Amino acid sequence: MTTSPHTFDEAYRTGEPPWVIDEPQPAVVELARDGAITGPVLDLGCGVGEHTILLHRLGYEVLGVDAAPAAVERARERARLAGVAADFAVGDAMDPAAFGCFATVLDSALFHVFGADDQARYARALTEVVAPGGQVLVLALSTRGPGFGPQIDDDAVPAAFTGPAWTVEDLRESIYRGRVTHESQAAATGRGLGELVDLPALLARVRRAGADAAG
Repeated sequence: MTTSPHTFDEAYRTGEPPWVIDEPQPAVVELARDGAITGPVLDLGCGVGEHTILLHRLGYEVLGVDAAPAAVERARERARLAGVAADFAVGDAMDPAAFGCFATVLDSALFHVFGADDQARYARALTEVVAPGGQVLVLALSTRGPGFGPQIDDDAVPAAFTGPAWTVEDLRESIYRGRVTHESQAAATGRGLGELVDLPALLARVRRAGADAAG
């Protein structure tokens, strides 16, 4: 089932969620290093802004959006402390059209919080913001992992991004880095509380039909 934005907002306000690791995901760093990200970029489900800040520093035009106001508050403060004039907004991933048109939508650990029906609805919504020839990059926890959080099977991305609007160009195994914050996670991963752990994930590149996106 889809996790509600309120649940995430409470997590940001009352503690340190296990997905807040104070650094960008290694998979996203690698994508940027390899030139696989084209701007402008919408960092959808940006959390506390690690990737928005990273991409801004690398010279991208980027907007970070999250449905949790507490996450956006923290992202803005993090950017201020880092001396980075990154842009953030509160918004609904199911209704992102108001934020403009982008060559890349970066989805790090958002897609997997939706149920199957909402994953398909989300993919349809993204047709309104991804420019023709643009891309969606999805990093999501895999069911190969120990149950650290929401997970997807290998067929989830192709099942959601269907029809003439989308082509799944690449789908590969990757890692998602989290922080152990509960005893159950420590038992599942063999790591101590507070330690970082690399969990099995899937990384997908989905192409929007049309001409190549401008960079």
